Amino acid sequence: MAISVRELRPIDECALHQVAPGVFDRPVRPEWARDFLGDTGHHLVVAMDDETVVGMISAVVFLHPDKPPQLWINEIGVATTHQRRGIGRQLVDAMLDVGRSSGCTCAWLGSEPENLPAHELYEKAGGSAAPCLLFTFELGTQQAAAANGAEPR
Repeated sequence: MAISVRELRPIDECALHQVAPGVFDRPVRPEWARDFLGDTGHHLVVAMDDETVVGMISAVVFLHPDKPPQLWINEIGVATTHQRRGIGRQLVDAMLDVGRSSGCTCAWLGSEPENLPAHELYEKAGGSAAPCLLFTFELGTQQAAAANGAEPR
């Protein structure tokens, strides 16, 4: 069967009940999935093999008071069983279309320096590397700890 790629809407939450290993970093939590899909600024495009999610790309439309909307692509995941089949490219192309239809004038994402297959994918999709340094901040909240799989204190 062919792989289908589509953006999920709030009514599609049940699609996230059957996800192949390796697509997301952790198990999908229904309450977080519901919140994510219910927020119009958040977007999730999935690749489906029959009834199983085998790939995903998530993004957020950022609004600014001084510039047009921008699409921040948060992450891309494809099940190891389905890698090197062009699914990542289909996901990127579909999410860029979501950005265009949302009025975004640019899209951006970050990648680990050693993730060469991802770099190749982004370049083939028309992206270009820009020098950037990413800083992260641990906020230490109970919710953040729970999101990372830690027990709340």
